[in-house]
Amino acid sequence: MSTFQLSAFTFGGGYVIVPLMKERFVRRLGWIDEEEMLDLVSIAQSSPGAMAVNTSILVGYRMAGVPGALVSVCGTALPPLIILSVISLFYVAFRDNRVVSLVLRGMNAGVAAVICDVVLTMGRGVLRQKRAIYTAVLAAAFCAAWFAEVSVVLIILCCGLIGAADTLWSRRKGAVS
Repeated sequence: MSTFQLSAFTFGGGYVIVPLMKERFVRRLGWIDEEEMLDLVSIAQSSPGAMAVNTSILVGYRMAGVPGALVSVCGTALPPLIILSVISLFYVAFRDNRVVSLVLRGMNAGVAAVICDVVLTMGRGVLRQKRAIYTAVLAAAFCAAWFAEVSVVLIILCCGLIGAADTLWSRRKGAVS
């Protein structure tokens, strides 16, 4: 029900639904902690497909295994399918409507604000860990994407490799101590 409600009333894609999922699953329901939610979003973002669907699959799987993932993905995918089916029936009437066009422009501004909130929240979470490697990777990824226009796929792969290497290094270091 949670993923169905979130999906039904969220416009703007995966980055918009992330803070709402965090509010629902971390703060309100207490199913997962904030760090785990950040990890699930990172995995969902680096996986092919829609980020909202990927995140809901991961949360559903985390809570109830394969049945939870199936129910969660249905809850996330059904609202857009229903809404788009209804809109497609009335597309010609909406296409040239000035009011609808203005409403959609206003929604774009709101979506941009929510995406900025997600970036700041996730960035703050990384910086709060006070690990130099995480801060360096965050800065390098931003610079590579913004200034050098490096492919996001390449950035994600590099960050994943650095994260895996850091995890292996930390485990080895812990085993030696």
